Amino acid sequence: MKFETKAIRLGHTPDPKSRAVIPPIHQGTTFQFTAVGENTGYEYSRTSNPTRVLLEECLAGLEGGEFGIAFGSGMAATDAVLAMLKPGDEVVSARNLYGGTLRLFESIYTPRNVKFVYIDGGGPEAWRAAVTKRTKMLWLETPTNPQLQVFDIAAIAEVAHQAGVPLLVDNTFASPYIQRPLALGADIVLHSTSKYINGHNDVIGGAVITSDPQVEEAVRFFQNTAGAVPGPWDCYLTLRGIKTLALRMRQHNANALAVARFLEGHEMVDHVYYPGLEGHPQHELAKRQMDGSGGMVTFHLAGGLEQVNAFVGALSVFHFAESLGGAESLVCHPASMSHAVLSDEERAHAGIRENMIRLSVGLEHVDDLIADLEQALHAARQSRQAVRAGG
Repeated sequence: MKFETKAIRLGHTPDPKSRAVIPPIHQGTTFQFTAVGENTGYEYSRTSNPTRVLLEECLAGLEGGEFGIAFGSGMAATDAVLAMLKPGDEVVSARNLYGGTLRLFESIYTPRNVKFVYIDGGGPEAWRAAVTKRTKMLWLETPTNPQLQVFDIAAIAEVAHQAGVPLLVDNTFASPYIQRPLALGADIVLHSTSKYINGHNDVIGGAVITSDPQVEEAVRFFQNTAGAVPGPWDCYLTLRGIKTLALRMRQHNANALAVARFLEGHEMVDHVYYPGLEGHPQHELAKRQMDGSGGMVTFHLAGGLEQVNAFVGALSVFHFAESLGGAESLVCHPASMSHAVLSDEERAHAGIRENMIRLSVGLEHVDDLIADLEQALHAARQSRQAVRAGG
């Protein structure tokens, strides 16, 4: 079954009673037992809910995994995986990560005596050198947030398996349409389903997908025990969004590539990060590992914070807002938004400067997107000229 068919059919089995093509939303919190100790597989919606089960089956199928476990947010899903660790354990991780993930690492788990060892870049040899007897997991995003660095999943998975530990890949930026880490050797896939999977900026959610029964057991135990579950309406909306995932991602790919090429040649842009550009350092790896380069584009605006303010203030099609992956195009200032939780030193080390701008390129007509960026860059140019004239 092809991806487009899976996205529409998995988790969408007609209701057995009414034969409705769209399954009903099971809002109920409790389910009747058939006898003492016997039920239909459902007893309480925190533990399991029919609508959530359909979403979990769909997510597992799209990623090529055996098990899908849905959560109320991407951070809840992240916490569920980290909860498998014990004091004294180590995680080897890419340094370039979403700021909220780093905050969870350093503010919650480091005080619990879980150590995080960060890799700045390089090939699998850097990961191999960082592994010790205490290492229990390898962790990465690819492409990364916000620099869009691409890691070789298959090579790093080999390092993990030689060490006898799992590799987790946060696949949020790519989506399962573009990249399927389990097929490349990863053991755990993580998603903020709020982003491309839902695709409409109207649901907060997360998911863990794996084919490892021990991981599934531990993560599902956390899901039930901590209760960080999505409600049935959120599950329904996410399933509804998934139906158009393939169509949306193809348009995100096309629009983002056109935007990246436009920015690459503009005098007010110092540097563009986008795996689809031939100048990207991991361009060839991205071509091998991904079916498209995604909808995220990051760039450095020529100038400083004053020019950033002029740029975002002039936008009319792009929204200056958090998050990503929806139909609407969004602009994020990582230093003050997605990575504001980091210290100035940490942001500097990660290369997140005050003039960095991250675009979530949406589904509007690309001509309108480029025209909006052009006039906003013109406003930034005027701001820079005014500063120089006054200097």
